[in-house]
Amino acid sequence: MPFEKVESSVDFPALERTILKFWDEHGIFEKRKALNAGKPRWSFLDGPITANNPMGVHHAWGRTYKDVYNRYHAMTGHELRYQQGFDCQGLWVEVEVEKALGLKSKRDIENLVPGDAEASIDRFVQACKDRVNKFARVQTEQSIRLGYWMNWDRTDEDWAKKPDDRNSYFTMAEENNYTIWAFLKKCHSKKLVYRGYDVMPWCGRCGVGLSEQEMKEGYRNVEHRAVFVRFPLKNRPGENLLVWTTTPWTLTSNVGAAVNPELTYLKVKLKGEIYYLSKGVFKMNRMESAGGEDDGEPDASASGSKKKRDWIDGVPHLNTIEQMFKSKAGKGDNYEIVGEVKGADMLGWEYTGPFDDLPAQNHDFGFPLEVAQVTKQSGKWPQCTAVQAHKVISGGKDVTETEGTGIVHTAPGCGAIDYVWGQQNGLPPVAPIGDDGCFHEGFGSLTGKNAVDATTADAVFEELKRKDLLFTTERYVHRYPHCWRCKTELLYRLVDEWFINMGPRLSEEGFRGDIMKVVRNPEVKFLPESINGTARELDWLKNMGDWMISKKRYWGLALPVWVDDADPTQFEVIGSFEELKERAVEGWDEFAGHTPHRPWIDKIKIKNPKTGNLMSRIPDVGNPWLDAGIVAFSTMKYNTDREYWQKWYPADFITESFPGQFRNWFYALLALSTMMSDGQPPFKTLLGHGNVRDQLGHEMHKTAGNSIEFVGAADNGYTIDFELKAGVADATVSAILGITPEMKDVGKLLKDAITGVEATEFAQLEKVLKTATNRTVVDKERGPNGIEKYRAVRASYSAMAADVIRWVYSRQEPASNIRFGPITADEVRSKVFFKLWNTYAMFCNYATGDGFDPAAPQVPIAERQDIDRWLMSNLQLLITKAHEAYTSYNVMGFALECEKFIESDLSNWYVRRNKDRLHSKNTELDSAGRKDKVAAYQTLYTTLTTLCKLMAPCVPFVTETMWSNLRLPTDPVSVHLCDFPVADESLKDTVLTDDMEAVQRVISLGLSARQQAKLNVRQPLAELVVSAASDDVQRAAGRFSDLIGDELNVKKVSLHDSRFGKSPLFSLEYKLIPKTAKPKFGPRFDEVQAALQAVDELEPMNGVIGLNRKEVNSVALRLSDDTTVTVEATDVVVKPKPREGWSDIADGGLRVAICTTITEELKLEGLARDVVRQVQNARKDAKFDLLDKIALHLAATSAELTKAITTHQKDIAKAVQAIEWSVTPLNGDAHTATVKIDGQPLTIAVKKVKS
Repeated sequence: MPFEKVESSVDFPALERTILKFWDEHGIFEKRKALNAGKPRWSFLDGPITANNPMGVHHAWGRTYKDVYNRYHAMTGHELRYQQGFDCQGLWVEVEVEKALGLKSKRDIENLVPGDAEASIDRFVQACKDRVNKFARVQTEQSIRLGYWMNWDRTDEDWAKKPDDRNSYFTMAEENNYTIWAFLKKCHSKKLVYRGYDVMPWCGRCGVGLSEQEMKEGYRNVEHRAVFVRFPLKNRPGENLLVWTTTPWTLTSNVGAAVNPELTYLKVKLKGEIYYLSKGVFKMNRMESAGGEDDGEPDASASGSKKKRDWIDGVPHLNTIEQMFKSKAGKGDNYEIVGEVKGADMLGWEYTGPFDDLPAQNHDFGFPLEVAQVTKQSGKWPQCTAVQAHKVISGGKDVTETEGTGIVHTAPGCGAIDYVWGQQNGLPPVAPIGDDGCFHEGFGSLTGKNAVDATTADAVFEELKRKDLLFTTERYVHRYPHCWRCKTELLYRLVDEWFINMGPRLSEEGFRGDIMKVVRNPEVKFLPESINGTARELDWLKNMGDWMISKKRYWGLALPVWVDDADPTQFEVIGSFEELKERAVEGWDEFAGHTPHRPWIDKIKIKNPKTGNLMSRIPDVGNPWLDAGIVAFSTMKYNTDREYWQKWYPADFITESFPGQFRNWFYALLALSTMMSDGQPPFKTLLGHGNVRDQLGHEMHKTAGNSIEFVGAADNGYTIDFELKAGVADATVSAILGITPEMKDVGKLLKDAITGVEATEFAQLEKVLKTATNRTVVDKERGPNGIEKYRAVRASYSAMAADVIRWVYSRQEPASNIRFGPITADEVRSKVFFKLWNTYAMFCNYATGDGFDPAAPQVPIAERQDIDRWLMSNLQLLITKAHEAYTSYNVMGFALECEKFIESDLSNWYVRRNKDRLHSKNTELDSAGRKDKVAAYQTLYTTLTTLCKLMAPCVPFVTETMWSNLRLPTDPVSVHLCDFPVADESLKDTVLTDDMEAVQRVISLGLSARQQAKLNVRQPLAELVVSAASDDVQRAAGRFSDLIGDELNVKKVSLHDSRFGKSPLFSLEYKLIPKTAKPKFGPRFDEVQAALQAVDELEPMNGVIGLNRKEVNSVALRLSDDTTVTVEATDVVVKPKPREGWSDIADGGLRVAICTTITEELKLEGLARDVVRQVQNARKDAKFDLLDKIALHLAATSAELTKAITTHQKDIAKAVQAIEWSVTPLNGDAHTATVKIDGQPLTIAVKKVKS
């Protein structure tokens, strides 16, 4: 059977596009599903991708895992569901729609149709649906391009269907939303749903509160202007509390000052005024932090040990508070510590606040009015204003000495802990900002200003100066939460939201305890084990507060909560479409035919069964993690076909990026499933993986220019901006940019750029980079209003191909972040794809030329050469490891073993060792030779076809291409319709495998010995001696001595058992250690040293293995005057001393040595081998194919090189496939080259000829 000719160069992206067309035209996916219908089920549940933008390469990591394990289980005969999911609702979509429509606030959204809020919301929600549909379709095509097999929606007809009727699931589907209603109804039946007033992290730009999960996503290292302020104490003239805050805007809402009763506070006198602050902070090094700030990820400092702060370049380091006092004192003056007081003794002290003149500070029960009404109705606060309430309160152990002054400015309307303290101490909350992050009326000149705007802080500082309350300000760096979607700095705002009661924090009671039991279920596995997933999830569950499920937005789940119009404390939770229809008393006709979204759902009113009053739906939408958390039910027909759900629930496997998902999707999935299934886990195995970073280890961001879109990496090529930043290894940047060591000028300029050399160097760098590497230097900016400028090198790269991307992720340790970029891709292409493809090309082209028929009878394995049987044995071991890896969700384990097999076993060993065997002409071989050659082809054929099947789940395109050319007519048309290979135990030969491994170790040491002697492998040597103390190594070296000699280019291989007889490789040299021996032997030290060197090697010392493996702790030496001294082993160093004319290397009980004496005969043979190498280079430069025959002309000027060529002419001709040897120069289209061999000129001419 002739194979199609295979070119050694290959366009992988073009190859992949051809395969996609092949799959479509032949219905391969549908055929695979048909083959597996009715077979044992394997259930995969997809974590939905947000349908909001095109895919980036980071999306391809998880999608690769999903497809890999789907394909493996399909090839092992399992039925699958193949349903992919799209996350549709929530702020992430809203923000992008706002950008597209040019909207900047919620007011703009509600005025999209001028003057008609309802129509505006309808248009906005429809725009969100349209965006989801648009990018779901884009991501579908990109996922298909990745090779991800799912029941995709492909046609216009598919996409015209309602989301509920499509193949993929959409979280905006009615079924998904109504199933969440059922969950919330069940929660309400257990009295878990409640409305609460609390201070929540709030995004002023988006006008929305963030749950704990979301807040953890957005921590960033930022600079704030912190302020130290004095609060004058009433009834204590000249005495002040010294407080500190990083949020100056909250001082407008101060009501209390918290201390720790157990701390000691100093009374520090400065310029006649007394300042109170805690003793522990006064001289504290503020450039260290205790425990860091919680951004939700494991922190090495969590034990409480101090660590150096992460800082921002250009921001001065922090002074101690003592230094501030010294600075305020000025020359000739100083501060004075005049006393101490316990925090407990300060409780109840009254003070004057910094903004007591504001109307907001003088309103009973707090401010604004709606807050005051709730405060008054609760009965938890006395009737007083904030000004009347100013006093020192206890903050308990929450007040620490890790930062600030030990006195905490308390604003119950601006901080979560502040709000708790306010309830405990009767401090009325002053809530200064609206949902847009701007000050309400009642705050004087600050009214209407954005709280986080720099000018707001300026105004606060000016007011403090005017009132002589400002102590000092400083530039302060810390980690602070930002909106995970729009990156705006968060505020803390007093709002009413809806929550699910999780039970007491830090306990295992209530709903949180139920979920924790599911997490501990022994049938639930979190992988990889190194991420300690069970502990991570339990830690989140134990420490999280009540789950905030509401959002004051527009596009999302309509929370099914209806509140009594006359009594807002009474509410009902609706659990289904049917219940809503049954209970609706108004608005049903207007809602009918619409999805359960705003504004149409808002029209429905129901009747309160207790009071008869009308009830209206709250305007809030749901936390989007509810959408994804319900998919184990909504996508498996829980409501419509419970039997189907029971067949596929729980999922056998889920996977997503783990750093944030333990508190997001993993948590939501566990929480909703615990409630809906009464504690049955939603999955059996969870595989988490890390994050994708750029090639330098930086986070990928569009604004930084270092993110890579999937379509660019797979097909079109991509551009990356690499920041020139101090601390980055210039060698790494050079490798990325293609700057070679020869480009010394470029390298120097680049290093200067990275290490901070400024001025005109960049203009020169840009010019040289453009010329040498086609790279450009670009100016960039980041930060608020682009205030931070920096430079980057912009580099363009060709496409990687989807298979390369997939293999990069398949081979990656899932627990670690990956550096993704051109270096990573080049490494994978070189180690795997090119080696595999070149082997495949060589086989097909050689086998076709020789008329090899893979369907012909097989040469029995026992009649094949050892190297054939060795490769077949290792192939069976690889099959076994593949099954182990795939079934344990450790594709990395298979990928690395496969790389080793392809690179070491197949390409570098088997193919290289058998080139002469395959080069030989059939006409020159007898029947035994032809049979042996067929055996080699059969071995290679079996190996390549098996590799196609083993690698098919990871790299479906290249394996399909190879399979289509290699398969027999009786084989499946696609490799993806094949069964996964099963190891043939009869072909495993562990002794042979171990022997070959030992031989390769001998060869590796032999190459090191050559390198040590500066002798390249082309130079033949007379002898190699192998000295080993292992029977296994001795056996292997004897069995494969010819192979060892051939590999190391030595004429003779000698074996020596280091346990017997004197070593031919070295003698032992004994040296006394002067430090310990001189005090013992005094003036006879040199005499003892001489006697020691004469010791018989049969009694080695100091643990060195000698000729009979006998070890001694001491030796008695007779000196010249017949006296005897004892030398302890601890006084001696024993070293092997190589014999003259040999180079030896030892490792772990194995030593090899090469004879370095080179005769004239050996020298000439070495020159001839160098000639072969140069002729092969000429063939390559002339772009000849592997099988092309040539005419050859060689012309040397030196007598030595001429003699070498003449002596070894036949060997040279055979090696380079020269069937014509011309003594005269070749004419016509001959390719010529002039080279030097060992400093001697040689002219080479090669010309392709017909055989």
